[in-house]
Amino acid sequence: MKISLSQLITDAMPVPEVLQQAKLNNYDEVELSLRPGDDAPFNYNVSDAELESWRNQAASLGLSISSMALAMESGNLLAAGSEGAEGIASTERGLELCAKLGAKVCLHTLGRLNPELYYEDAYDNAIAALQKLQPCLEKLDLRLAIEFVWNGFLFSPLEMRRFIDQAGSDRIGFYFDPGNMAVFQYPQHWVRALGKRVFHVHLKDWKGNALNGTWTALLEGEVNFPVVMRELHKAGYQGPLVSEVSPDLASLQDTAIAMRRIAAMR
Repeated sequence: MKISLSQLITDAMPVPEVLQQAKLNNYDEVELSLRPGDDAPFNYNVSDAELESWRNQAASLGLSISSMALAMESGNLLAAGSEGAEGIASTERGLELCAKLGAKVCLHTLGRLNPELYYEDAYDNAIAALQKLQPCLEKLDLRLAIEFVWNGFLFSPLEMRRFIDQAGSDRIGFYFDPGNMAVFQYPQHWVRALGKRVFHVHLKDWKGNALNGTWTALLEGEVNFPVVMRELHKAGYQGPLVSEVSPDLASLQDTAIAMRRIAAMR
């Protein structure tokens, strides 16, 4: 199982440097992070020439750009009307950039609720948006992976499974991050519930609870990685493990070493 470095933990770092750091610290792949705003290292105004230069640099370093993350600020698929339409349009643009990078999986967090946007409406809006995005996914030969994040939406593995199935496409699945649900639940339960719907895997570790907890270096928190990996193998997952561990918690090299240990678990 390969290991990957996500730009999500080094957002201020230019893409060429992310690639260099991945190579220097023994990663196999990278995940780039697309964000709005001209000051973002990878933003919507990127040129085809820049994308090609990043692909060429990655290839010269023996790296793959296997995935791309869309920031929550990139659009709200939970909304209706003009806001929802804008979210769909920005997602389609992001998918085009993902394909040009040669990545095959695009992370999406769907968006955010607000006091006027009721949960049921957000659920229906998101299903409708994902169905509208399916022709784009087909055309570009991409998969969209939805990550559970702390946005007050889809807090149950069974609800996430139902949601993905209702979207009605084998190109829409789940981006599993054990650290995100370890705050509230047992991550391995999500793997078993989502099974073959798991498209990609982030790695983070957590210790404590929602009221008194903290991120930790890998294998220093409370995520039961042997059980998580056993469930991933049972689900047939063969994709990479992608680091989202902050360099403030562990060096990129130490995280890569821990990831190799986790990848070897059966």
